[in-house]
Amino acid sequence: MVKLFDKKMCYLNGTLVPAEGRGDVSAKRTMAHAILEAHNTSGEEGALKIRFDAMASHDITYVGIIQSARASGLEMFPVPYVLTNCHNSLCAVGGTINEDDHVFGLSAAKKYGGIYVPANAAVIHSYMREMFAAPGKMILGSDSHTRYGAIGTMAIGEGGPELVKQLLGRTYDVAYPRVIAVELKGKVRKGVGPQDVALALIGATFKSGFVKNAVLEFVGEGINSLPVEYRNGIDVMTTESTCLSSVWMTDDKVAGYLAAYGRDGEYKKLAPENGALYDGAVVIDLSQVEPMIALPFHPSNVLPLAELIAHPYEILSETEENGCKLLGLKAGEFRLTDKIRDGKIVVSQGVIAGCAGGTYDNIATAANILAGKSVGTGAFNLTVYPGSQPTNLALVKNGYISSLIESGAVLKPCFCGPCFGAGDVPCNNGFSIRHTTRNFERREGSKPAEGQVASVALMDARSIAATAANGGVLTSALDVDFDENIAPFEYVPSVYESRVYDGFGKADPSAELVYGPNITDIPAIAPLSDSLAVKLCSVIEDPVTTTDELIPSGETSSYRSNPLRLAEFALSRKDPAYVGRSKAVRDGDNEDVKEAAKLCGVKGDLTIGSAIFAVKPGDGSAREQAASCQRFLGGAANIAVEYATKRYRSNLINWGMLPLLNSDVKFEVGDIVVIPEVRKAVESGAAKLAAKLVRGGNVTDISLFMDALTDTEKRIILDGCLINYYKYDRN
Repeated sequence: MVKLFDKKMCYLNGTLVPAEGRGDVSAKRTMAHAILEAHNTSGEEGALKIRFDAMASHDITYVGIIQSARASGLEMFPVPYVLTNCHNSLCAVGGTINEDDHVFGLSAAKKYGGIYVPANAAVIHSYMREMFAAPGKMILGSDSHTRYGAIGTMAIGEGGPELVKQLLGRTYDVAYPRVIAVELKGKVRKGVGPQDVALALIGATFKSGFVKNAVLEFVGEGINSLPVEYRNGIDVMTTESTCLSSVWMTDDKVAGYLAAYGRDGEYKKLAPENGALYDGAVVIDLSQVEPMIALPFHPSNVLPLAELIAHPYEILSETEENGCKLLGLKAGEFRLTDKIRDGKIVVSQGVIAGCAGGTYDNIATAANILAGKSVGTGAFNLTVYPGSQPTNLALVKNGYISSLIESGAVLKPCFCGPCFGAGDVPCNNGFSIRHTTRNFERREGSKPAEGQVASVALMDARSIAATAANGGVLTSALDVDFDENIAPFEYVPSVYESRVYDGFGKADPSAELVYGPNITDIPAIAPLSDSLAVKLCSVIEDPVTTTDELIPSGETSSYRSNPLRLAEFALSRKDPAYVGRSKAVRDGDNEDVKEAAKLCGVKGDLTIGSAIFAVKPGDGSAREQAASCQRFLGGAANIAVEYATKRYRSNLINWGMLPLLNSDVKFEVGDIVVIPEVRKAVESGAAKLAAKLVRGGNVTDISLFMDALTDTEKRIILDGCLINYYKYDRN
């Protein structure tokens, strides 16, 4: 089904072959190289400085981005910047603060020349695919699932500070990435959907890090048989492989997709040149892909759905055991085997939503599967969230919405909530199946610390609909008969023209920003001193730590515009004592840290802060708050064995925190790490930093490491954060 080739491969005559022994090959013949070269301003291929064609943010991130840019001298948006309102659309938690953010966003679009998509009109990635993605473009988004490769656009999801740089006319600086070919062969079977292909890819690549921080370049004859929305459904999930970006070959179907939205002139054919050289390859035989499921608590926890249905007790018992360990619960406090009844697995909820599940094709096909059937009157329920209002309208016009409603499904607005715990939170001990993007622990909205535990498995809309038609009994779409033909999509321009504010190129400096009481300025941050002493305020030994664990999603997102209030939630689900420990160090309870610095012979200026250790932090969301909340609590560094994603490491740097590495020391909460002359080390670009570990009055020499920093990154850390870097602008 999926094969990995960890060696140089090349594209010859429409297929991939080993590159060894072949002379006329070049990495410059890839689609990725052509696009990167067109957007690179550095004049060097090894060290890229990228300027993007457009950017996008949603209402969890855009307030902080605009506030940071404003504090750094923002005058107008230099590229189209789309502000969508699809994450904090529910104005329930926190009173008026979500809608206050929306009003701020519209006022910012008017003042600086932005594009404002009001609440419930579209989820961020649906809108960007429909209105902005086109072959050869590059788009930057402050959301990790910024992926428009199926339309020929290289899109990258990063933390907010990277968007701030673009708003201020700076560049996205990155080493030239590895490029991995993904060859698609054959044709998918009826009942197999894009999520099934995506999960097969994720399951084969995530744990080994095979495509980490690489560009995935999709090639092969198998692409031709896939509708564009099917390709979009695969593409958006590549984020969960930890790749940097993606790009696909384009064809007449992409031309038709753009034409449907009135964008005929933006199409161009993309394909690798003959002899394109890749750093490795993934080959997927689409004809062998079957319905898949990603069990709790990660999108990479993948197996064939048929295997789970055939062996429910063995597989769910192991998942229970692993889940209890991950959540820190006693055996039996997290349960899945109790969902097995008469040898069948019964789930409590189905959700089809967002940028991955809420496409026209997915929902229309789900409606066909449910046509004339009922989801039943039991505990199981099915909710469906279209990705955009144009999608919603087309589903209404073609009768799919009425068919779904008649089956007992509930239709909801264009909203990303089920993806991160702000909508359709399951009942306690509930087991939800979802065509969404992630199923991390607690991400569905439960609170284990309060005795609540629920979980999510990822599946394709087709098998979710088959399960719904079977009253919640887990069922593969291969096991049901349905009409896979759907009516063509038709776009009605007035849907967006009636509500979306397009102010690009029409900035009005006289317009006033509208602030609600929860929108506050970013706290001042001091530059890095000559030496650094940090106290370990949390030590996390989990194999991977997600950004959701560093700063929870869900209801906390309402406070994203209030940095200090949001910081109170940092690590609250993983290590509730962290906030108190870190604030104590920040607020002056640090005599032990000062004494440790003296023991280590430190003289001169000293920065005192907190730090966390985690084995592999930063998997998942691009939200910069995973780093900034630590910073506002006094954080000065992270120590890790490795960083899960480039974007999390970049977030640390942009907030002035040292992204340190160490795989030898067994750190403990309360340890104090002193780095004498740290400022000189950063300035010199030292890869190895001599440090001292102080524990119980005893001093031990240790080594810390740091991957190479660009000159700009060095300066940002020395200045204390990106805002200071612009404040002290030396250009």
